[in-house]
Amino acid sequence: MADASRKTVLVTGAGGRTGQIVYRKLKERSDQYAARGLARTEESKQKIGGADDVFVGDIRDAGSIVPAIEGIDALIILTSAVPQMKPGFDPTKGGRPEFYFEDGAYPEQVDWIGQKNQIDAAKAAGVKQIVLVGSMGGTNLNHPLNSLGNGNILVWKRKAEQYLADSGIPYTIIRAGGLQDKDGGVRELIVGKDDELLQTETRTIARADVAEVCIQALNFEEAQFKALDLASKPEGTGTPTTDFKALFSQITTRF
Repeated sequence: MADASRKTVLVTGAGGRTGQIVYRKLKERSDQYAARGLARTEESKQKIGGADDVFVGDIRDAGSIVPAIEGIDALIILTSAVPQMKPGFDPTKGGRPEFYFEDGAYPEQVDWIGQKNQIDAAKAAGVKQIVLVGSMGGTNLNHPLNSLGNGNILVWKRKAEQYLADSGIPYTIIRAGGLQDKDGGVRELIVGKDDELLQTETRTIARADVAEVCIQALNFEEAQFKALDLASKPEGTGTPTTDFKALFSQITTRF
């Protein structure tokens, strides 16, 4: 019989760089969480250990993700379209690389349809909370990320965020700054709204810190029905964040 005090939490995009960290952190806290992962391919599943609690499914195919979502308490969405660099770019010649999205893997299909499918399935399954990780920059239609591969990635991410905010399910939308592959837990985290942090020097955050905030959002009412921009001070300045209740209490924006 399942331990009623443990939350069953599904991480989608569990094979991705941030998703892997969230999944691992949940597994390390097995007294609090029963972790599940959703990976797109068997290869991706094996990359994170291939355990029975990792499901294989394609978020663009609504039916394929239902088994992973049935019976969970919370969903952490870390799926995202990934632009590919066109071959032949030579950095020694200057200029900028060109990007493209693979057929069927455009932001509209992954970040909009795929996330909508997850939200709909979670709502049907009675999931109690959804944490969605997006990206800063969505208030600016001319943001450079939108031009990558003509994908308008921030536009579609924001559409999915709005859909979640309108769903009635308790949610936390985390719009992360530039992601860094650094150790977490050693910086002071900063929250903001409406891309105001992009006008400052503190626009980046470690993936491990984003992962931690995702999990902490499951523990505090102060994190529910809120959207936040997330970055951190440089290591060595400020005090490393440990009081997440206080961090979430700073946020007043629902979207």
